[in-house]
Amino acid sequence: MMLYQRPNVSLICGVDEVGRGPLIGAVVTAAVILDPTKPIAGLTDSKKLSEKRRIELAEQIKANALCWALGRAEPAEIDELNILHATMLAMRRAVAALSVQPEWVLVDGNRTPDFALPASAIIKGDLLVPEISAASILAKVTRDNEMHLLHQAYPQYGFAAHKGYPTAAHLAAIAQHGVLPQHRRSFKPVRHVLECQGL
Repeated sequence: MMLYQRPNVSLICGVDEVGRGPLIGAVVTAAVILDPTKPIAGLTDSKKLSEKRRIELAEQIKANALCWALGRAEPAEIDELNILHATMLAMRRAVAALSVQPEWVLVDGNRTPDFALPASAIIKGDLLVPEISAASILAKVTRDNEMHLLHQAYPQYGFAAHKGYPTAAHLAAIAQHGVLPQHRRSFKPVRHVLECQGL
């Protein structure tokens, strides 16, 4: 496993995002500062956990973290800025919403937005850094909940199953039922349907 250089400060915030790949909905980010006196067992990359376990851990994180916050960028912002810049904006929003200002921000991936704070990008950070693992879990549970709500409103699209990712079922549903207001119009499969419909 790769080693990362952990900053020698006490208030470390982990940041991660969920939802860069889907064709619909917001990109959701979370920022978490853990409390060293209240360790949470089992933190890891949210994708390696069952949905049930993610939900359990999300409740523990909310109860035991020193502070946590969510950020987001909506489909219209994604279409305007592009997904990378919208993700960076959502990350900045999450960190800005924390009730305690961190001394250092660790971000999953290979780049960090400008937080106006010391920050490092950590490849596979959601596996290596407990704070980033916690952020990935909160962001995933939040976005999945939003996809379940969207499924209730539009069951014919199957959002509960594919969570908005460009699966064959989702693409077929868009072709059959059309593009929803929540779809990201700049994403190629959505744009293609709109163009075919002359919109």
